[in-house]
Amino acid sequence: MSILITGGTKGIGRAIALSFAEPGADVFLNYHGDDEAARKARSLVDSTGARCHLIKQDVGTPEGARAVLTQVAEHVDRLDQLVHCAVRAIPKPALDCDADDFTAAVNLNGTALLYLVQAADPLLVCGSTVFFLTSRGGRTVVPNYAAIGVAKALAESLVRYLASELAPRGIRINSVAPGVVYTDAVRALFGDQADEIVKHAAETNPSGRGVRDEDYTNVIRFLASPEAEFVQGQTIFVNGGHYLAA
Repeated sequence: MSILITGGTKGIGRAIALSFAEPGADVFLNYHGDDEAARKARSLVDSTGARCHLIKQDVGTPEGARAVLTQVAEHVDRLDQLVHCAVRAIPKPALDCDADDFTAAVNLNGTALLYLVQAADPLLVCGSTVFFLTSRGGRTVVPNYAAIGVAKALAESLVRYLASELAPRGIRINSVAPGVVYTDAVRALFGDQADEIVKHAAETNPSGRGVRDEDYTNVIRFLASPEAEFVQGQTIFVNGGHYLAA
């Protein structure tokens, strides 16, 4: 089994990596800047018996995405799972964002899904699955979230278009949207309020608790299994019923 996860050394990406890591598996973790977090993630993955490969590269450009997949192809001849959850936060209202920074963020947060699938295409085979990590901010307005939310909306649409092209080859692509998870992006967006926001989300959840890593990793593992071969081009919310009511 082989899996590539962008933004795979922290938070949601790392949790997904550990859920797939098993003896003999090739786990490719892409990251952009935090070498210490990458070393810690590699140690955790290696402890499972999997082979962890760190790839430091910005996938927000076609060239960067191709560079990552070139390194993947040096180790494996097929890619079973491709997960895009790398994200860049700009904690500002849309009108206050620098246009160039906003464009770069949207490219990484959304359009890079296309760059990655195009670059990975020679390694994708019947049974391979592609995942995009999205959020409610792609559908409803969240303060200071425009650079992420706009990109999430873009990529959710892109998932549907790609599904129509990949499905005839037996390759699946879906979006998964966990509820509020305490990550670096949440801290960057909400600063000192991040703890309270995560706590409030848990306390007001109809299911009586916040999101656990296994909630969304179990869904992703199911969607990657043969049992889910007819789930194609969908967005799956994993949030315990949060956001069902105003």
